[in-house]
Amino acid sequence: MFLSFISNDNIGYTVGLSMKILLSLVICSQVAGTCLDPFPWVETFNTNYDCLKFGYEESIRRLEMIGPGDVNKYNMFIKFYCTPTDTI
Repeated sequence: MFLSFISNDNIGYTVGLSMKILLSLVICSQVAGTCLDPFPWVETFNTNYDCLKFGYEESIRRLEMIGPGDVNKYNMFIKFYCTPTDTI
């Protein structure tokens, strides 16, 4: 397996774009076999790293808010997406 990481913070600036990252949280139930509509986070992030880190942290906070009773009863899980958006 070959894994490569390319890091160039100036790629967006080279083409005249400023990239922002949008976080969307999705709460799902395996018992119901469905997910709620994605919840887009109000704030955007400057890097994918910042978005991912916040997404994991917020997923834990939401999981704790739901609580072990409902999580275990409905076999719930939280997933999230960090999506780049172009801004000018």
